[in-house]
Amino acid sequence: MKVGIFGGAFNPIHYGHLRAAEEVRERLEFDKILFIPSGNPPLKTKDLAEAVHRYKMTRLAIFTNRLFELSDIECRPSGKSYTVKTVEELKKNNPEIEFSFILGIDAFLDIINWWHPGRLFTLTNFVIISRPEFRFVDLHASPYIKINRRILKSLDNAEIETYTIKLKGSRYATLLRLTPIGISATVIRRLIRENKSIKYLLPAEVESYIIANKLYKS
Repeated sequence: MKVGIFGGAFNPIHYGHLRAAEEVRERLEFDKILFIPSGNPPLKTKDLAEAVHRYKMTRLAIFTNRLFELSDIECRPSGKSYTVKTVEELKKNNPEIEFSFILGIDAFLDIINWWHPGRLFTLTNFVIISRPEFRFVDLHASPYIKINRRILKSLDNAEIETYTIKLKGSRYATLLRLTPIGISATVIRRLIRENKSIKYLLPAEVESYIIANKLYKS
């Protein structure tokens, strides 16, 4: 079984997240996408909603898709949540599953600041997805992936949609150009603070949850 790990703050989850997960699942023929809201991430943002709220919003957002699953693996512990530990636990509990870690260009470039990043590259394959404000050519600066700049530019220019490269060791990274959807959780939170509509940016159930729990108001 092939499963894509889709982690993130989901602060809040929105249609950009959901569409990205669906395209990755379909195009790479994953059996499931496993959503993992971060618990207490080391690089915490100041307006991060409590993990229980982000977990419940994610559950509301994905419940109609039988190929999307939700894990509370990072929401349960009281301490900091680290991706390396999460992936190690998933692999230990599910040795029959081939996992791939899904993240945007910006997050992949930030891996150098994560806890034991080198260890992560021995545990899982990667799916690096396009983001509206970032370019694949920026990956040329990453110490963890070596790829011809011409190929990266071809992805940016939509001349190719997918490219897979072997990393050090036995792991692979697949670069995937997705349908550009310029929805940002940061913008959603700002709109809420300004008492403006967030309708059609995220599922109605998530919007109702945010309103009922008065999230992101200050």
